[in-house]
This record gives sequence, structure tokens and C-alpha cells, in this order.
Amino acid sequence: MNTVAPALTPTARALTWCLHLMVIGLLALAAGRAVTGDRLHVGLIIATAAACGLVYAAGPVLPGVRGSRRAAGLWLAAVGGCWLLLLALSPDAVWVAFPLYFLQLHLLPRRAGLAAVAATAAAAIAGFAAHQHSFSPAMAIGPALGAAVAVAVVRGYQALYRESEHRRQLIEELTTTRADLAAAQHTAGVLAERDRLAREIHDTLAQGLSSIQLLLRATERALPHTPQNAAHYVEQARQAAVDNLAEARRFVAALTPPTLEGTTLADALERLCTTTSARHRLTARFRLTGEPTPLATAHEVALLRIAQSALANTVRHAEATTADVTLSYLGDRVTLDVVDDGCGFDPARLPAPDPEAGGFGLVAMRTRAQALQGTLTVESAPGHGTALAAQLPLTPPAETEPEARP
Repeated sequence: MNTVAPALTPTARALTWCLHLMVIGLLALAAGRAVTGDRLHVGLIIATAAACGLVYAAGPVLPGVRGSRRAAGLWLAAVGGCWLLLLALSPDAVWVAFPLYFLQLHLLPRRAGLAAVAATAAAAIAGFAAHQHSFSPAMAIGPALGAAVAVAVVRGYQALYRESEHRRQLIEELTTTRADLAAAQHTAGVLAERDRLAREIHDTLAQGLSSIQLLLRATERALPHTPQNAAHYVEQARQAAVDNLAEARRFVAALTPPTLEGTTLADALERLCTTTSARHRLTARFRLTGEPTPLATAHEVALLRIAQSALANTVRHAEATTADVTLSYLGDRVTLDVVDDGCGFDPARLPAPDPEAGGFGLVAMRTRAQALQGTLTVESAPGHGTALAAQLPLTPPAETEPEARP
């Protein structure tokens, strides 16, 4: 079975070099002991140790050993054969069995590796006993204990490696998940900003253009008979266009509405009622109750936009003659009420929002209120007018100021 060798980590590379040095060192020890220990067949021992070292050194160089289990097995068999020959010549070769354990456990399949370790330990014990011309249980302790330690170390290292790979996969999954989450948050932000822009356009530009359209229709009706009224309507339409242009410029610059610059919310609402009364056949009246409290810009913008949208709906749909706008400061909350005497409607039978038809106002007003932890309620009935109430909690300006300029 062919396998692709994984890239060595710094730790694995260091262990590999330690193993190489151990094998070469033990082979050199066997050859040195043969020279200094006055053993038989000294030349043959040195030649066998050198041959074993050369065969071992060829393994890391040959690409097939790292890429194929079969090639690794053949290489281990060659190294083992040289070692057995050296063991038959010198008892000092018994120590070479210890690094062989690690090679066998690392390169061979699990069962084959354990069998090779057991056979190597048995050969080491038998070879050492043959050189001593006797056998005792103490002779088996060293090779057997070395085999047990090798098995424990290799199994522990493999467990750590598997855990490391598992953690690496988890990190990769976490990185991928974070990238997906960032993409999802970006998409959600784009959709939220698109919704915000839709509300702003509806409450400012669309309402202004609708007002201009109504004034121009009134001009058409007045032209044949009352040119003075037509001129008045044209002047009102021109002023509405100027105001709408200012709103568009501020909208593009993402600043506060021009009606709130250098003034209070109450003054802006009062001017809104005055302008609405002057441009349309509707008497809009403003009333302030309670002690005014400084509001966050986000609250002021939301209440002003709700009032603009509510009065625009009254002009377009209610056929009302009067509308009362009331701003109330009630301790821990602020409320805006818009009440008209128009034809009313059934809130339970409202059509689905249709931006192309202009049916986006109530949804935008409710969204604005809920975005600031507030509420918006609408009470109406056919023939009995409409009452709209927006309520927002009073929040220190510093806590909501970032929302004012998204």
C-alpha cells in the first residue's frame, strides 16, 4: 500500500535525528568494544557494523522508503538482517535493538510493528544468552523493558499527534466559521443599511416629492380661474423643492436633518406643522407638554421622521381638516401623538407594504421606534379619524449618539 509521508514537524524532525544518532552511536560502540575488548572476529564485527550503518543510512535517502509500506518493510528487513549477523558476532549489538523498536513501530502497520518488536526482543534475549552460554530471567528484563518503553512512547506520541491534528482541524473549521460569520454579518449590515436608507428616503425625499406633486395638482386646478392661488401654490412647491434639496444634501452627507440644526425638537415640530398647514388644506397644530429634556440625536431624528411621515399620510389619505401633534415629556419617556379628524381606516386590514405605491410609512415608523426600544401604536376606525402614538424611553445622549449617524 502506497502512502504519502506527511511533512515533519520540528519536534518530529528532532526525534528523527536523535534516533539516527542513537543507531550510529550504538553501532560504533559495538565496533569499538570489539577492538578494545579483544574479541574474536574483530575485523568481521567492524565490517558488519559498518555494513549495518550503511544500510541504515540508505533508508532516509531512498524516496521509496518514506512513500511505501512495502519498501519500508524491505529496508527494515535488510537492517534487521545486518543486525542479527552483528548480534551473532558480538553481544554488544543487543543494545541496537532499542532504536530498532522505534523504527518498526513507526514504519510498519500496528500489528506487524508489534510482532516485529516482539521478534526483535526475543532475538536480542536469545543472542545475549548464547554469548553468555547460559540463560537467566535477568537477561530478559533489559530487552523486554526496552520494548515496553518503546511501545508506550510511540503510542503516546501517536495519541498526541492525533490530538494535535484534531486541534488543527478545529482551528481550520473555526477560521472558516469566523470567515463565514464575518461574511454573514457584512451581508446583514448591508441589508440593515439598505433598510435604513429606504426609511430615510421615504420619510424625507419621497414625502417631499409627494408634497410637491400635490401642490402642482392644486396649481393645475387653480390656473384657469384663480391665478393668484396658482402662484401661491407654485411658491409653496418651490419652497418644498428647496427644503427637499437640503434634505437630500444632508442625507448624502449622513448628517442630522436641517430642521434640527441649531434648534430644539419642539421648534422643529412646530415649524413642520406650520409648513404643512401652509402647503395643504390641513390645519396642523402643535402642542408641548411636560418639562423638555435633552434627547439623543437618534431620538430626535426618529420622532421628527415619524411626525413627518404621519402628517404626510394624513395629507394624502385621511381627507382630514385638522391634525394635532403633541410632544410629551413624561419623566422616563417621551411620546409623540398625531391625531387627525379624517376618514380613518381599519388597522387590521392594512395592505402589505408596497414602496412603489407609497405604502411604506407605518412599517418605517414602527421600525424606527423599535430600533430605539420604543413602541408605536395606531388607533383608527372608518369614519372616526386616526390616532398615532410613538413612545421612546429617555436615554442619555451619550448612549445612543452613535446610532444617530450610522
